[in-house]
Amino acid sequence: MDWSAPIRGCTKTYRKRTVVRGVVRNDRVNRVEREVVVRGIGRCLPWSLGSRSIASLSSLPETHQMLHKTCRDFAESELKPLAAKFDREHLYPKEQIRKMGELGLMAVDVPEKLGGTGLDYLAYAIAMEEISRGCASAGVIMSVNNSLYLGPILKFGTDKQKESFIRPFVTGERVGCFALSEPGNGSDAGAASTVARLSDAGWTLTGTKSWITNGYEAEASIVFATTDKSKKHKGISAFIVPQPIAGLSLGKKEDKLGIRASSTCSLIFEDCNIPKDNLLGEPGLGFKIAMITLDAGRIGIASQALGIAQAALDTAVEYAAKRNAFGSPILKLQAIQAKIADMALRIESARLLTWRAAALKDAGKSFTKEAAMAKLAASETATFSAHQCIQVLGGMGYVTEMPAERHYRDARITEIYEGTSEIQRLIIASNIIKEYGLN
Repeated sequence: MDWSAPIRGCTKTYRKRTVVRGVVRNDRVNRVEREVVVRGIGRCLPWSLGSRSIASLSSLPETHQMLHKTCRDFAESELKPLAAKFDREHLYPKEQIRKMGELGLMAVDVPEKLGGTGLDYLAYAIAMEEISRGCASAGVIMSVNNSLYLGPILKFGTDKQKESFIRPFVTGERVGCFALSEPGNGSDAGAASTVARLSDAGWTLTGTKSWITNGYEAEASIVFATTDKSKKHKGISAFIVPQPIAGLSLGKKEDKLGIRASSTCSLIFEDCNIPKDNLLGEPGLGFKIAMITLDAGRIGIASQALGIAQAALDTAVEYAAKRNAFGSPILKLQAIQAKIADMALRIESARLLTWRAAALKDAGKSFTKEAAMAKLAASETATFSAHQCIQVLGGMGYVTEMPAERHYRDARITEIYEGTSEIQRLIIASNIIKEYGLN
C-alpha cells in the first residue's frame, strides 16, 4: 500500500484523484508527487476545541502532521458520529475498519513491499490517538492488528509466513489477534497451561486462551503454548494459527464495561492441528516474543488512552463553553478552569512520554521502561480525565445522551490490558534498579 493513501489529507469528495506530497524515510521528509485514489475520507471538518496540542505544532515532520490531520478528519466524520451506536449495540465497526485499511492504518509500520504503509512508530502513535479519540473500540482493534498480530510476525516470521499472514491482513478486510492470557494466569505470562505437542504431522494445540481482543472477527492468531514444561517460561513457543480451523472453538462474547464494539472471547483449542511451519521463531522463544511484542503494544495502548483522554477534555471544554450558570458560561469559573488545566497538563505530559517511547523504538534503542511509563501515565490520565469530564458535566455526564460516560467506561480497561498499572510500576522499578547497577 502506498504511503500517499494514509497521508492523502482531507478531501471534499470520495474517489477524487489528487496529488499528495511527503513521504517519511529514516525520519526525513522526501518530496515526491504521487497520484492516488482517495477513498473514504469524506468532507473536511473544523478542528474541535482542544486540538491545539503538540501534535498540531510545526515541530513534527510534515508527513506526520498530514497523518494527524487525516486521522482527525476521518475520526470526526466516520467514527465519532457512530461511536455511541457501536457501543450501545456491541457492533463491530466493519466498514470503518475497512476504510482504515484503505488509509493504511491497519499496517502502519509494515514495509511497503508487504503491502503496508512503511512508516515509523511515532506515526503509529499519532494515528492511534486520533482514531481512539473518535472511537476507543476502533482504536483497540487497530492496535491489536498492528502491534500484537502483525508486529511479531514482522520481527520473527519467515518470508513465507510474512507473505501468508501479513499481506492479507493489511487492508482491514481481515484482522488478527494475540492469544497469551489464560483463565488462570492473568499477569503471569510465563505460566502457560496451553500445550503444543509435535508429531510428524505437525503441532497439536490443547488449552484455553482468555480475554482475546478481536477473537470473534480474527482470521489468524498468535498463540503461545508450552512445548517443554521442564524449561518453564523458556519452554513456551509461539504459533500462528489460522481461523477458523478444526479443533478451535470460540467462547462466549464477553459483555464488557467498555470498548464494547471490539469483541473479547476465549479461544478453546481441543487437539487443534497446525503445520510445523506455523511455529513462529524458534522453539522456546515464545516468552521472549511475547515480552518484546507487549513492549511495542504498550505504546499503542498509551496512544489509545491519550485519545480517550483528549476526547474527554474536548467534551468538557465544549460543554463548559455552552453551559451557563450565574449569568455566564461555567468555563469562566475558576473551579472548572482548574479541572481543565489539570486534564490538559496530564494529557500533554503523557503524550510526551508516549512519543519518547516511540522515538526510542524507531531509533532501535531499548524502550521497555519508557513504554511502561507511557502506558502507565496515559492510562491513568485517561481515567482521571474521564472522571473530571463527568464532574464538569454534572448530571449530564451521567447519562448516555452525552459521550462522557462512555469515555469513563472505555478508559478503565487501559489500566488493565497489556499489563496492569501494577505490572507497569514493577517494570519501571526493575529497570531503574538495573540502571543504578543494583540487583
